[in-house]
Amino acid sequence: MTTATRTDETIRRDLIGSLAKCVAEKGYASTTIADIVALAHVSKRTFYEHFGSKEECLLALYDHVTTRLMEIIRSAGNAGQRFPERIADGVAAFLSALDSMPEFTRTLLVEMQGAGERAFRTRQETLRGFARTIVDLVQLGRAANPDLQPLSMARALAIVGGINELLLQAIDPYVGRSKMDRPFSALYDDVVVLISALLTYRG
Repeated sequence: MTTATRTDETIRRDLIGSLAKCVAEKGYASTTIADIVALAHVSKRTFYEHFGSKEECLLALYDHVTTRLMEIIRSAGNAGQRFPERIADGVAAFLSALDSMPEFTRTLLVEMQGAGERAFRTRQETLRGFARTIVDLVQLGRAANPDLQPLSMARALAIVGGINELLLQAIDPYVGRSKMDRPFSALYDDVVVLISALLTYRG
C-alpha cells in the first residue's frame, strides 16, 4: 500500500508502530526520524504532517498503549464479582496484553523515564491515571464486596509503582527488544499478592 492510498489514521498508526520497533531495537535516543520513516515507508515530509517532532511521536505512542491498557483493565471481569476474582481477571488481562505487544514494552517501561521533561511529566500523569482507574474499580466493586474499604490514591499509587517495578525486573533494558527471561504473565501470582495485600491492609 503506497502513502497515497493510506488514510491519515493508517499513516499515523504506522509511524507510531515504526517508532516502537526502532526503540525496541536501539533505544529512543539512538532512533532517528530517518529510521522511523524508512520503516513506515513514508517521507520525512509525511512524518512532519503528522508529528512536529520525534518526541511528539513518542508521546502519541505512549498514549496509545497506556490508553489501551487502561481500557483492558476496566473491562476485565465485572462489578458484581467478588474482589479476589476481579483482581485475578484484571491482572491476567493486563499481563497478557503486555505479552502480546513486546515491541511496545521498552517504550512503556524504560524509554519514557529518560526522554526529557515532557515525557517524564506525561509518564507521571499516566501512572496517576492508572491509580485512579484502580480507585474507581474498587469503589464500583464495593456493592458486591461490603467488606472492601475505599482505596486512597496514595495506596493506589503504591500498587501501580510496585507493579511497574516488578515489570522492570522482568526485562533487560540494555538488550534489543527488551529481552525477557520469562513472559510478564509469569508475574501473575506476585502482582495478585501485591494488590490483595494493599487492598486488605488495615493499618
